Amino acid sequence: MARALWLRAPGEPEIRDVSVDEPGPGEVLVRTTFSGVSRGTEAIVFRGGVPANQRAVMRAPFQEGDFPGPVKYGYLNVGVVEHGPADLAGRTVFCLYPHQTHYVVPASWVTVVPSEVPAERAVLAGTVETAVNALWDAAPLVGDRVAVVGAGMVGCTVAAVLAGLPGARVQLVDPLPARARVAQKLGVGFATPGDADGDCDLVVHTSGTGEGLARSLELLADEGEVVDMSWYGDRPVTLPLGEGFHPRRLTIRSSQVGTVAPRRARRGFAGRRDVAMRLLADDRFDALVTSTGSFEELPVALPRVLTGEPPGLLHRVGYGGRS
Repeated sequence: MARALWLRAPGEPEIRDVSVDEPGPGEVLVRTTFSGVSRGTEAIVFRGGVPANQRAVMRAPFQEGDFPGPVKYGYLNVGVVEHGPADLAGRTVFCLYPHQTHYVVPASWVTVVPSEVPAERAVLAGTVETAVNALWDAAPLVGDRVAVVGAGMVGCTVAAVLAGLPGARVQLVDPLPARARVAQKLGVGFATPGDADGDCDLVVHTSGTGEGLARSLELLADEGEVVDMSWYGDRPVTLPLGEGFHPRRLTIRSSQVGTVAPRRARRGFAGRRDVAMRLLADDRFDALVTSTGSFEELPVALPRVLTGEPPGLLHRVGYGGRS
């Protein structure tokens, strides 16, 4: 038996005992050491905001149950392989698995965490992979003027990756002035929406709000592009597409991690995750972990983590000793 976090209904988390099969050929038994709570997608799932026509699309790889609940959901998991092929036994791995003490999956679904990446930081692999995909979509150029609107976990991760673009002006934009400290640790500029630098070649939008998307359009230079990474769930979005939108030839492009960016499709999902793992050797990403807690207290902590004010970034869950 293992123990797993479930939502029995929107806003009602609980820990359940679940059965785990013995690993068969080509499978691994993983003991979880850390998992991460995504304040974006998991918050939408928590409040029951997945639209009926998107429930199949939004299923996590090893989700059980259905939206809005009961459902076992999550996708940031790091653990140690306790049984499996010889080349994986004892290795620390990342997997797109929910919050659960241990589990069995096909060996092809786990990614070995490089020795230079601490397990505590490796829970960010799924989010860094999302950022890599968005920037493959966006294809920023050396010297570009770039804004990232929305300094949540995804936005900060995108900004951290963009910070390495030579000659670029990268600014993180968020209404919370406290996010300036995170931007400084990531090595990028910061501004509140009203003070953000305009004339941008590229704006990456991650705020999850219509207001943020509208402001992203305002920050563009002529013929600039917004790459929208936000997923709004069941909330409608209204945009000002009159005035200068057409004469200035502005573009809005969607980016979603479920499909590898066409420009890098030959790399595939495994190649994209390998890039994310290499990037996580940089200790700047530690700034994205803003709270921690234990698995056992997760049913109590989760409502605060997902709905609390001011919002944090990644909440890392520790699993203590052996389960």
